Amino acid sequence: MFGQSQAFSGFAVDDLGEARRFYGETLGLQVEETGQGDMAMLTLTLGSGARVFVYRKETHTPATFTILNFPVDDIEAAVDELERRGVSLERYPGFDHDGKGVVRVGDGGPAAIAWFTDPAGNVLSVLQEH
Repeated sequence: MFGQSQAFSGFAVDDLGEARRFYGETLGLQVEETGQGDMAMLTLTLGSGARVFVYRKETHTPATFTILNFPVDDIEAAVDELERRGVSLERYPGFDHDGKGVVRVGDGGPAAIAWFTDPAGNVLSVLQEH
């Protein structure tokens, strides 16, 4: 029924200004702001061309799961650049993180993954495929 739909995803933040700076300046995504007041939102355009809508929610609670994954060819370089741009990596119990905060994964998933959060506390990841 929706196989040809141009579906999109969205998520909430508590501050659109901080989100615009983080996603646009820190992560280097194309960000467009539309609407005004309570109807203001951001549109993030990902490298694939997919769009993600970001909206302000006064009672925002950060997602407890990864909302965006950024595949990269070189996770070491990506992690170094994130840290250079002031982004701290998350370290979750139950995972064997290396000194940089990267988790090396066996079969059945990405080769390596590292998590970080946006200013609203939503979880994002950078990952390298096998």
